[in-house]
Amino acid sequence: MNILLLKGGISAEREVSLRTGAAIAAALRSLGVTVGELDVTARDFGIPSSVDVVFIGLHGVFGEDGELQDRLEKEKRLFTGSGSAASRVAFDKSKAKKLFIKNGIRVAEGGVWNPGGPLTAPCVLKPVAEGSSVGLSIVRTSADAARAVASAMGRPMLVEELILGREVTVGILGEEALPVIEVETKGGDFDYAHKYTAGMAAHTCPAKFDAALTMKIQATALAAHRALGCAVYSRVDLMVPADGEPVVLEVNTLPGMTELSFFPEAARAAGIGFPQLCEKILILSVEAER
Repeated sequence: MNILLLKGGISAEREVSLRTGAAIAAALRSLGVTVGELDVTARDFGIPSSVDVVFIGLHGVFGEDGELQDRLEKEKRLFTGSGSAASRVAFDKSKAKKLFIKNGIRVAEGGVWNPGGPLTAPCVLKPVAEGSSVGLSIVRTSADAARAVASAMGRPMLVEELILGREVTVGILGEEALPVIEVETKGGDFDYAHKYTAGMAAHTCPAKFDAALTMKIQATALAAHRALGCAVYSRVDLMVPADGEPVVLEVNTLPGMTELSFFPEAARAAGIGFPQLCEKILILSVEAER
C-alpha cells in the first residue's frame, strides 16, 4: 500500500508530532511498506491521488480535534485512528466528561471556569481543548492560583477537583486494553516537560496492582474509549484514588508514538513490537467502518 504519513502540524505539540512521525515512518519502512512523509505547516495542503491510506501522526489542534478527519471523510480517504465525531468530542474535555457521566464512568468533579471567576485551591486548571498536558496547572496554594490564572491568558478553562492517588494510563488497541502503566514524576507535576523529557518521569509497566484492580482499570479505560465512539486505538489517562475506583481524566485519540511515549511501551509489554504496532494500526484502520 502507498502510505502518506502526516507529521508536524500547527499545534503546540508540533515537536512531539515530528518525533512521532519519524518513528512511525521508520517502523513501517522496516516492514517494506512504501511511506511518504508530509510535514504539515498549514491547513491547506494537498494529498496525491496515489495515496491509499493517510497515517495521521499529528497531535493537538488540526490533528486530533476532528477537523482533519472531517476533511478526509469528505474526500472519502482512508486514514488511521478515530473518525471526526469521536475525535471532536474527545478533544473537548467538557463534552467528553458529559458522555462519561452519561455512561456511568467516574470523572473528577468540576466544570468550566471563566476568566475573572473564583479559583479556590486545591484544584486542577486545564484547557478545554488541548493535549499532552499543554497549559495544565495544578493549584495547591493561592500563589499557584495566581500563576494558573495568568497562564490561562483570558481563556475559559476546565477546573476540576485535585484527585490524590496513583496516576495511570491505558492504551486501547482494537477492542483490547493493553497493560496498565503507572507514572511517577521525579519532582513536580506530570506536565508537558515531564512527559517528553528523558529522566523526568518513571514508568512502571505493567503497573503493580493486584489482578482484580488491574482488570477494573482496564475495563474503565475501555468503557471510556467506547463511550466517545473511538476506533482503532487511543490512550486513556486515569487516577486511582485510595478507594480503588478509577477516575477517567481524558482520552487521547492520537497518542504519542515517540521513544518516550506510553502507547508503544504498553504494546511492548503485551508482546507487540513497534513495527508490528504500526502495522496493526494500519490494518485496523482500513477495516474500520466510518
